[in-house]
Amino acid sequence: MQPFAGRAAVAGIGMTPLTRNSGRTELELAADAARAACADAGIAPREVDCVLSYHMNDSAPVVQVARALGIERLGWHNDIAGGGTQTASILGDAAMLIHAGLARNVLVYRALNGRSGRRMNVVSTGPQERFTYGLAGPIPMFALAATRYLHDTGLTAEHLHAVVAQSRENAATNPRALRREPLTLADYLSRPYVCTPLRTADCCQETDGACALLVSGVLDGPRVRAVVRGGGPGCSSMDRAPDVTAVFSAYVAPMLWEASGLRPSDVDVALLYDAYSWLVPRQLEDFGLAGRAELGTYLLERRHAWVNPHGGLLSEGYVHGLNNVAQAVRELRAGREVALVTGFGGSYGSAALLTR
Repeated sequence: MQPFAGRAAVAGIGMTPLTRNSGRTELELAADAARAACADAGIAPREVDCVLSYHMNDSAPVVQVARALGIERLGWHNDIAGGGTQTASILGDAAMLIHAGLARNVLVYRALNGRSGRRMNVVSTGPQERFTYGLAGPIPMFALAATRYLHDTGLTAEHLHAVVAQSRENAATNPRALRREPLTLADYLSRPYVCTPLRTADCCQETDGACALLVSGVLDGPRVRAVVRGGGPGCSSMDRAPDVTAVFSAYVAPMLWEASGLRPSDVDVALLYDAYSWLVPRQLEDFGLAGRAELGTYLLERRHAWVNPHGGLLSEGYVHGLNNVAQAVRELRAGREVALVTGFGGSYGSAALLTR
């Protein structure tokens, strides 16, 4: 067990509405989500003594957010460089600060105008820009890995549709979700490719919004049981990878089970980072939640309906994965016992287990 296991609780969660054009600054979004998380935890923002965030030069710095919240004396604070890889591991940062006695209440937030502002999947093609042929941005890179993964597993477009369609079905009753409409196989196949084999429906929503968590050592809530972070040569470094399909979960899953003392069968809700549809079966396999031989049937029979019950990044929205952590807290409050949360960044990433 990790020294901080069980010492930190996610006592509050807050989110702004998720939109495609917020009409607001990242600072305003972050402050609103942070106030909501503090209110949910039953504390005033001034009781926060640590602020953490992660971003890719597309958000409001933590000192500005602290000032907007009226936090007069700010303790440990950090703007962490990174995107999806930080989704789960920032819980570990907060838990370690609490365990070390450096903080009592840690505010964690992610805010971005990911649709109306800086968009991750838009690249410059100006004369000064140079790109590896065919890999101009994350989608082409992960599409290449997806092509090999589908070949190796025998999965097809029908199985990718099952992932996306179930995501839409799960989101149907979620008022926060940007996509709630059903998606038939015919509708899915009619969607244009972004980069084969990934269609527009296979890619997560580009979203404006913010999400915040209040992680506490003195308040009650779902507990941080284990957090791991790591990676290896995989789809983020294809020129050095023996297996271009090896995403972060291939490396962090064994670490997570060893650190937590739990087993895959203990997990009763999974919040998987579904930036692209093919990542769902890959993570199910890596974390031991479904075997490779059964993946095809597992998906077509919709036995993965327990994954991302809010619709995930494919349907609810994309707040760089922190909205998945918020949903894990909701699920544990509602009676689930163990939630798995993951953070994807190619062959590097993180994972956490939260317990009721």
